[in-house]
Amino acid sequence: MSEQQRVSLMVCAGTGCVSAGSLKIKEAIEAELKKRSLDKEIGIVLTGCNGLCAGGPVIAVYPDEIFYQKLRPEDIPHLVEEHFVKGRPVQKLMYRMPAKRKAIPVMSEIPFFKHQVLRALRNKGLIDPEKIEEYIARDGYMAAAKALTEMTPEEIIKVVKDSGIRGRGGAGFPTGLKWEFCAKVQSDTKYMLCNGDEGDPGAFMDRSIMEADPHAVIEGMIIGARAIGANMGYIYVRAEYPLAVKRLQMAIDAATEAGLLGKNILDSGFDFNLEIYLGAGAFVCGEETALMRSIEGKRGMPRPRPPFPAHKGLWEKPSVLNNVETLANISPIILHGAEWYRNLGTEKSPGTKVFALTGAVNNVGLVEVPMGIPLRTIINDIGGGIKGKGRKFKAVQMGGPSGGCIPESLIDIPVTYEDVVKTGAIMGSGGMVVMDNNNCMVGMAKFFLEFTAEESCGKCPPCRVGTKIMLDILTDISEGRGKEGDIETLEDLSHDIIATSLCGLGQTAPNPVLTTIRYFRDEYESHIRDKWCKAGICRDLCSFHIIEELCKGCGACLRGCPSKAIVGEKKKPHRIIQDLCVRCRSCYDTCKFNSIKVLPAGFEGEPSELVETAAAAKSGKGAAE
Repeated sequence: MSEQQRVSLMVCAGTGCVSAGSLKIKEAIEAELKKRSLDKEIGIVLTGCNGLCAGGPVIAVYPDEIFYQKLRPEDIPHLVEEHFVKGRPVQKLMYRMPAKRKAIPVMSEIPFFKHQVLRALRNKGLIDPEKIEEYIARDGYMAAAKALTEMTPEEIIKVVKDSGIRGRGGAGFPTGLKWEFCAKVQSDTKYMLCNGDEGDPGAFMDRSIMEADPHAVIEGMIIGARAIGANMGYIYVRAEYPLAVKRLQMAIDAATEAGLLGKNILDSGFDFNLEIYLGAGAFVCGEETALMRSIEGKRGMPRPRPPFPAHKGLWEKPSVLNNVETLANISPIILHGAEWYRNLGTEKSPGTKVFALTGAVNNVGLVEVPMGIPLRTIINDIGGGIKGKGRKFKAVQMGGPSGGCIPESLIDIPVTYEDVVKTGAIMGSGGMVVMDNNNCMVGMAKFFLEFTAEESCGKCPPCRVGTKIMLDILTDISEGRGKEGDIETLEDLSHDIIATSLCGLGQTAPNPVLTTIRYFRDEYESHIRDKWCKAGICRDLCSFHIIEELCKGCGACLRGCPSKAIVGEKKKPHRIIQDLCVRCRSCYDTCKFNSIKVLPAGFEGEPSELVETAAAAKSGKGAAE
């Protein structure tokens, strides 16, 4: 292999892949390459998150863009022998393409990557985040140099305003406008802040950016600090993100050593110092005023606004707080201009958005897509559709625990701030939890409300007391104590809490309840009136029965039953002893023949009476209910 044919193996070393064993994969590759004297010709680079977390550990082979996934150390000798010695890429270790597609695809042909456009994630999987040289080699800090040596603060703000970029932390407030407000305030001290306190369940957008491209965040903060006139900045990161914290600190140290942080940056006369502040994990500290109180060493609790942080923020000084993803977008906007940024997205929602795609999809991972892309494309093409034979898309929770559920009937909506809000959900920071037809929507609303009620700081009664009352009602409904009028009470309470809560936590906490009632009211009614959880999730409101005519006697459910409640001979219909059944759903999830029916608790009829209904379930579990 000649020098011109040098190959780079980009090994994902984000948190997900590291936990799946990617560092052991790296060690195995190093040993195998050295054994075959290929270590001088084939380079190994540890990158941040590659994106396709469901495939971890993953390796991307450049320049050929061959993508390997779900690797094990024992796969490596064969992989090196076949691909790098004999020149035959190993198809069985690659992403499986849909039928009638190229057998050995490059990354740009894989649906997960094909529909993405990378701007905030422009360096993901391509650089070693612990080496500043690799960031600089991809135009890193050129935008900061331009902003500090060629542009006035007013010019920087105009470009950011003209780009139309909106805050990616959830509220969607125009970033340039926020900078302009702060820049106009006269003060001897100002602060530039980054919100890396990512508390949404199932969200990992900010963590992945900080791990994969920490200098992108730092460069965005330098430019923002120059625009508003701040000489000090803080990156607020939760302590549960040790890898992100480590790489951010390494990046700060490297930038300081290179003269890109500190005094007189690039001989521009501008000073800017940056520190990391570790948060203790309180969800409410994602709210900007609570975050600032936390940095001050006080209890993280929001305060009334106005005054807004642009006038009185950290230590009562003018401050700007931007989300990690927002800041990662700033340098390319300065480098390429506002019109370049606007060539993607829509008029009111320009650019791209990063989402953490999780839940019932095949391709769980981190994705960046143009604003305005149909939700269907994200779930079915990028996400690879719903995981599990016979299961169907039911809803997606957008915006985290403060967001809302968007049902299957709205799957074709364009993903923009305006269109998502119309559904009752919010864009939020980018969490996207996909649910299939085996999910109970009452249970989902209860799950998210449990989280927000627990995370309430307790300062204002509407949030502290109101969410607890709502949670008690949802608990009663899911445990068979629901009564007529509960749905209306939940709606009334929701509107009161939204109208009177002090901060965004309380103002959005009822969203999951309101949207599930709006789109899945029949499930609430079934829980209350029929004492029946049709999805088989709420244990007090369901029972499981085997339809003899559909049972093949394969024994899969019997072997998986933890309470030994299933009896029957091989190749003959089985049955469930109801007194022993603990309603764990293992039989329902295991059965490949849709022969198990979810019925109300205490059902006393003969399951065979439901053969006609059960037959309809052949097209998908849950359809009969």
